[in-house]
Amino acid sequence: MILVCGEALVDLVPLPGSVEPTYVARGGGSLFNVAIGLGRLQVSVGFLGRLSRDPFGRMLRRRLEADGVDCRWVTEGDEPSTLAVVDLVAGAEPAYTFHGEGTADRLLLLGDVPAELPDEVSALHLGSISLVREPGASTYEALMRREHGRRLISLDPNVRPDLVGERAAYVARLEGWLALSDLVKVSRADLAWLYPDRTADEAAAAWLARGPAVVVVTRGEDGAFALGPAGHVEVGGTSVAVADTVGAGDSFTSALLASLADAGLLDRDALRGTTAAELRAALSFAGAAAGITCTRPGAQPPTRAEMKAAGRQA
Repeated sequence: MILVCGEALVDLVPLPGSVEPTYVARGGGSLFNVAIGLGRLQVSVGFLGRLSRDPFGRMLRRRLEADGVDCRWVTEGDEPSTLAVVDLVAGAEPAYTFHGEGTADRLLLLGDVPAELPDEVSALHLGSISLVREPGASTYEALMRREHGRRLISLDPNVRPDLVGERAAYVARLEGWLALSDLVKVSRADLAWLYPDRTADEAAAAWLARGPAVVVVTRGEDGAFALGPAGHVEVGGTSVAVADTVGAGDSFTSALLASLADAGLLDRDALRGTTAAELRAALSFAGAAAGITCTRPGAQPPTRAEMKAAGRQA
């Protein structure tokens, strides 16, 4: 089982065609999206996080459960759900305005985390805003440190510049997480903000030297590349009719994890022996999933059946 640990919030996504924006509420948050994506790909997945008892929180739990996500590690609080207002601009990545002071998802404490995880949990996936919003951020980082070396750790920082504070301090903290991680996925846009004086290839190589077995960099319509045991591996982009790109990176992450899991590679030792062909297959599968997500509004990752219908096998 992959245990996804982090935020679940509500995206307020504008409907197209209105002079004054009309918004629809959809489940969101990078970690929530990854959990949903794994569930739809029929991978054994659980979610560890904190939800509100308000109507939005109940909606989020129903969505997780409907897509087959194990919610036994979900705790609840009376605080409201975090809201993220999405701004969609043609040709640009979605922008988010977060309303999250004193909200339920950021208040996960160490006492909410089980002292021991069951053996069925083979991998943990963490990242995004849950690793920068206190006090939950310290809880998730402590979980990473505790489980490092015991289970495979997957990380996607999914950087939100408006939330991370001073860049140098955040980079220093992020680079500390790399030493705890086995698999890291990051976008080219994230690396450009983190290291404006480096190319994506240079930054990824520096990250690999800090300890992960594999570093994956997504490049939007230009595809993705990975650095790992077999060196540099890349795949081209997928041409699709784009509705929007909300959740596309998260769909890529969930499909990447699913493909590696199907191949028996979500294990610390196995990942360090990954071949070029195995990484290329995982990148291709993940890119196809992200492409499907881009064809429909909001973070709507594909199901296993949709991937098969598109001729994609993990």
